[in-house]
Amino acid sequence: MKKILLILTVILAALLMIGSASAEGFFDIFGDNASDNVNNETTFVVGFNAEFPPFTYKDDDGNYTGFDLELAEEVAHRNNWTFVAQPIIDWNTKEVELNSNAVDCIWSEFTIDGRENDYTWSDPYFNNSQVIIVKNDSGISTPGDLKGKNVEVQEGSSALQCLNEKNESLKNSFAQLTEIREYNTGFMNLESGVCDAIIADVGIADYHLKENFANSNLKILDEPLSYEQYGIGFKKGNDDLKDQVQKTLDEMFKDGTVDEIAKKYEDYNIPEGLIHK
Repeated sequence: MKKILLILTVILAALLMIGSASAEGFFDIFGDNASDNVNNETTFVVGFNAEFPPFTYKDDDGNYTGFDLELAEEVAHRNNWTFVAQPIIDWNTKEVELNSNAVDCIWSEFTIDGRENDYTWSDPYFNNSQVIIVKNDSGISTPGDLKGKNVEVQEGSSALQCLNEKNESLKNSFAQLTEIREYNTGFMNLESGVCDAIIADVGIADYHLKENFANSNLKILDEPLSYEQYGIGFKKGNDDLKDQVQKTLDEMFKDGTVDEIAKKYEDYNIPEGLIHK
């Protein structure tokens, strides 16, 4: 009987040791270490909005592309990282995606102004402006003419932030401000008369007017609502990754790669907006 108990004790101890090792291996794969897979020196996961042409969008073949994504892919290539373009479906969750390590950075026509303390930023690389799009025969020629009008902006956009933080009195003068999911809807609403104006980044405005509404009765007002700069947003404190990406991007500016990529998008005035050091 004692021999049987001894054997059972040995077997139980062995099972406990195996179970402990298995649990440790399990948590190595699915536990805390799993969240560290992003930015693990082999992948570069870029969060972006697929409705921000010509910087980040889906082309006619269903592939994600754009000026920003081409820059990001080249940065990944030069660092021997696997490039992963990760669309953020709900742009309002972009900060959650970044802080949860679902993405390494946000590189998507991303405005620094007003968000300086929310992220660790790269140097600004592009000059942007918020512009107003209206019908040619609308009688609207300046921002002040939007008083009493129905205006649309994209939810979570820098255009909305610009109104909330820099132009609150103008916003309050609107008859209505509607937040839309994506700008293609806004342009259709403007063309059909559902709204009187759209406020958007100038690159988005140029793209839609040239590609999707070339024959429409729409125009961009000469007077921008504001001027801004684009940067790459990293999780607060992630200076190591920011520094490496910045170093690589600086090299791409210096050797002419950024200008070469920008030239592909010259129909949307991308080369003119670049910030050269």
